[in-house]
Amino acid sequence: MTHRLGSWTPPDDAATVLALRGVHAGYPGAPGVLDCVSLTIGTGRRIAILGANGSGKTTLLRVLSGAHEPAEGAVVSGGEVLRHTRRGLTAHRQRVQLVMQDPDDQLFSADVRSDIGYGPTNLGLPAAEVSARVDEALAVLSLEALAERPVHRLSFGQRKRVAVAGALAMHPRVLLLDEPTAGLDPAGVEEMLAAVAALEGHGTTVVLSTHDVDLAWRWADEVALVVDHVVHQGEVTDALTDGALVEAARLRPPWSVQVLREMGIEPAAAGWPRTPADVAVALASSHLSQDSRVTR
Repeated sequence: MTHRLGSWTPPDDAATVLALRGVHAGYPGAPGVLDCVSLTIGTGRRIAILGANGSGKTTLLRVLSGAHEPAEGAVVSGGEVLRHTRRGLTAHRQRVQLVMQDPDDQLFSADVRSDIGYGPTNLGLPAAEVSARVDEALAVLSLEALAERPVHRLSFGQRKRVAVAGALAMHPRVLLLDEPTAGLDPAGVEEMLAAVAALEGHGTTVVLSTHDVDLAWRWADEVALVVDHVVHQGEVTDALTDGALVEAARLRPPWSVQVLREMGIEPAAAGWPRTPADVAVALASSHLSQDSRVTR
């Protein structure tokens, strides 16, 4: 079954944009990947799906997107159970979009503008609406200067952003990103996170998978750790300071947690620093407290 951590409680139904209920999923001739998994995605909540390579993160995203039909259980989208029919999936994919780890799996057209417009065009939208959506996506992802460039002449990071822009042009309520920062240099990571923030500013709820614990620590509101075929969902500071759970997921604690614990500092769950600046403040406060005790 799925375990939830600490005092975390899922959002109420009115705030839930996407959910899994008792999902079992796998592939023919292979062991099961997900076992009675439940997951709740609240509107506007940042959720990072964490786990070791091969743990089932991508399968979880594919189930959420409708690309993989579970053997049991339900995907709940827009308050309704997803039906894996042509009509049901078409409606679902207008609400939920998945961008895979390798952008070349999703880029089909010769140039950037055409590729971003591919999905809206297939919806049968008028040309003026398609053009408006493409212009919007180009602006949000800061891709205007690349609009006419051939896709094959883009860098890897640029192709990733174009794939995200194509998903955004569908105006999804939820955007699922599979390892969006994998293969990017530090500048590319920051550009991708800035793009994600811009998406959120347009009302899209973002869920991303990663095995980068530090990225999840500084970015997410909640995490969903995939461990031994089940999912443990909780507030980021509760989940990622649980040493046994993080070890079971074959991950390591966030660097700031490691540093502070090595110095004997253990903040309350909500007080853990999540940025380098916050760590510096915590360390300075600890030194001041120690100096105060020494001078008494």
